Amino acid sequence: MMARWLLIAALVGMALYGTMADAAVPTPILAAYGGHNETMVPIWVGADKGLFRKYGIDLRPLQTRSGPIQMATLASGGTPLVWSAPSSALSTYASGLKVGCFAVGNNRVPREVIVRKGIESIEDLRGKSFGVQSIGGGFWISTMVVLDAMGIDPDKYKLNMRIIGDTATVTQALITGNVDAMVVPYSYADVAKRAGAKALADAGKLNVTYQATVMCAQKDSTQVSNDMMIALTKGIVDALAYILEPANKREVSEVLKKNLRLSKDEDVEASYRVSRLQMPNLDIAPNLEAWRTVKRLVAKVNPKVADVDLEQVIVNGPAQYLETSGFMAEMRKRLPK
Repeated sequence: MMARWLLIAALVGMALYGTMADAAVPTPILAAYGGHNETMVPIWVGADKGLFRKYGIDLRPLQTRSGPIQMATLASGGTPLVWSAPSSALSTYASGLKVGCFAVGNNRVPREVIVRKGIESIEDLRGKSFGVQSIGGGFWISTMVVLDAMGIDPDKYKLNMRIIGDTATVTQALITGNVDAMVVPYSYADVAKRAGAKALADAGKLNVTYQATVMCAQKDSTQVSNDMMIALTKGIVDALAYILEPANKREVSEVLKKNLRLSKDEDVEASYRVSRLQMPNLDIAPNLEAWRTVKRLVAKVNPKVADVDLEQVIVNGPAQYLETSGFMAEMRKRLPK
């Protein structure tokens, strides 16, 4: 009888241990992204360093070729999450796919307006071509926001937005003279300047209210619950704090070097600098003013966006929960003084 009870107890213990082990396994989930520059670094670092796994999520970034393609991947069910530009999210919502966006990854614009040889002033930009990755995507809206802050109307200046490719490809296109200008992070701007290009303006010194990337999901998603959005937001905050901690410079630099395929130490250093400048705080809540600017600019190429109710796209719950729960206060203590 004693042996039987010991066997039963052992079996129950094994069952409970298995259940606990299953519960402890982080949930794997894909997040598609279209850009390929430092705006991706919070999810690259978070995934590489296991920061999302601390909160029960095994986030796996999936690179696509552009914002429209990543949104098509979301619409088809290929991924339940996208690390998107607000412009792509608004265009997608206007097309009928109801998305909700809840945590941003950057709120500064450490970029420069870079021009080829022969262009000396803003007036010289008239009729010239700017390289972008897609119309309506993150690269494009960053360009449009910076031009808007400079008082440049692309229509009045007869600017031509040429679809070239990702940031590295556009940089090469400017160096070889296939485009006249571009708005790129300092890291890529340095590459172009070493090849003879010129900086016409420093967007980082302009008064720009902007958010470049945000985590979004379909509002009726069965895979992305409110609890999961909170966990993902915690992971993003943790990754941002990790990036801002000077002691983690080598680890962050290695992630950038691997993902951006950088070979020169000076390029890695510049990329690390951009990664820290683009989000010097932990203000991950979607900013309504920034989204209004994006909406106004996107509506010029997609009139349907003018009818989008921003309050239906922006999901404030996760960020608000982290504030009221004290999580954000604790994470801000980690920031460099």
